[in-house]
Amino acid sequence: MDKVIIFDTTLRDGEQAAGGRLNTQEKLEIARQLAKLGVDVIEAGFPISSPGDFEAVSLVAKEVREPVICALARAKAEDIDRAWESVQGAANPRIHVFLSASDVHLLYQLKKSRKEILETSRDTVARAKKYTSDIEFSPMDASRTDPEYLYQILEAVIDAGATTVNIPDTVGYAIPGEFGKLIKGIFNKVPNIHRAVVSVHCHNDLGLAVANSLESIRQGARQMECTINGIGERAGNASLEEIVMAIKTRSDLFDLTTNINTTQIYKTSRLVSELTGFPVQPNKAIVGANAFRHQSGIHQDGIIKKSITYEIMDPRSIGIPASSLVLGKLSGRHAFKERLAELGYNLSEENLNRAFAVFKELADKKKDVSDKDIESLVAEEQRTVSETYHLDRLQVTCGDRGIPTAAVKLVGPAGQILADAALGTGPVDAVYKAINRLVGVPNMLTEFTVNSVTEGIDAIGEVLIRIESDGITYTGRGADTDVIVASAKAYMNALNRLLAAKKTNGAKARLAEGL
Repeated sequence: MDKVIIFDTTLRDGEQAAGGRLNTQEKLEIARQLAKLGVDVIEAGFPISSPGDFEAVSLVAKEVREPVICALARAKAEDIDRAWESVQGAANPRIHVFLSASDVHLLYQLKKSRKEILETSRDTVARAKKYTSDIEFSPMDASRTDPEYLYQILEAVIDAGATTVNIPDTVGYAIPGEFGKLIKGIFNKVPNIHRAVVSVHCHNDLGLAVANSLESIRQGARQMECTINGIGERAGNASLEEIVMAIKTRSDLFDLTTNINTTQIYKTSRLVSELTGFPVQPNKAIVGANAFRHQSGIHQDGIIKKSITYEIMDPRSIGIPASSLVLGKLSGRHAFKERLAELGYNLSEENLNRAFAVFKELADKKKDVSDKDIESLVAEEQRTVSETYHLDRLQVTCGDRGIPTAAVKLVGPAGQILADAALGTGPVDAVYKAINRLVGVPNMLTEFTVNSVTEGIDAIGEVLIRIESDGITYTGRGADTDVIVASAKAYMNALNRLLAAKKTNGAKARLAEGL
């Protein structure tokens, strides 16, 4: 079967989602998981945009060896040079050049003529070609570009050395029928198109990103640009898991394959959700909490008799265990380790011991511990690995007649013990005021969300918060059977991210002064 190249832009376009921020180590962790997933190309970032992005792309290029590592660049000499600096250490480097092509962008944004854009496209691809043979070019807003002019640009950049030409539906404007017609026209009207891979990059403003991507595959496109969980600018990008599972599930229609190890999909989805702070909606296709749950009696009857009646995919095919092993306070370390392995976690001995101790504490509070509980506690443990301040103790007093009061004890740098108390308008407000007095980093809380990990009165509560400091947003998450404790953990997580960023920026500033 023919193969579809999966180009993942979670670390670039995905991070552009409002409120999404990843530090360098988090990007590396996601990149390593994407390599396990089997993506062919990782677009690691936009190096010219900031020193942090340059650092992240460079680190991913050096550490993640199997996939192609791609850096984005505007059609400018300085962007291209910077992009090459960032990916030159990769085993398989790529430079991705983009420039607007639609009349609406040329007239209102760039204020340039079609001739100028054509010449710039050709010249900058030629410049990139001096660095590496793997060059991708994107005529931005292609779905609103005059097709005849688009054909001219594609022919010119392929002659200049582009080996992949990407057709972006930048603002999610296209409808599948017309987008398919555009792709078909490219194959018929661009004389040298056989010398390049045709790619598409679809946005989801009208909820059609995956539909447009699949239609382009039917018309001959062989690279799909997508993100985990469909995150990205505005309404997001085409969802990697939806495209891949559509190709796999409907092999009768597509007769195509990918390099994706689909059993890693669920784990990758959880990791991206955890690190970006964007929860996956319950009814999200493939990876949503309800994707393989059945409430209707008719559906349940069918599933019991034969799963294929109402499930077109086996949940195990994306990494969700199908067995219903229940863990509780009597479960041993071996059973816990086996369940972790089924869920895709391979912890070191030290991390396993710590996670098992937390599991035992949780099992004393809950009769049964579900897979969702286990995933939550493992994520919670991973959040505590690199802390400047650690939440040690918390006590709250509140009620309809009392004044909400919180007493907090933290373990700070070098192990010093810090303690304080504060009053607030509510228990969470009191907790956050007490923590702020101890940590002393100015910030503003901009978002606070509480979700239940599982059902029941003893469910784990998961808190997502965002704070802002110096115009930059930091995300924090925390989980506990006590939502006040979960709120404190989430706040500490966000503050530790903020402090880590300030420490890194301070070190860079001192280095610059030394130079």
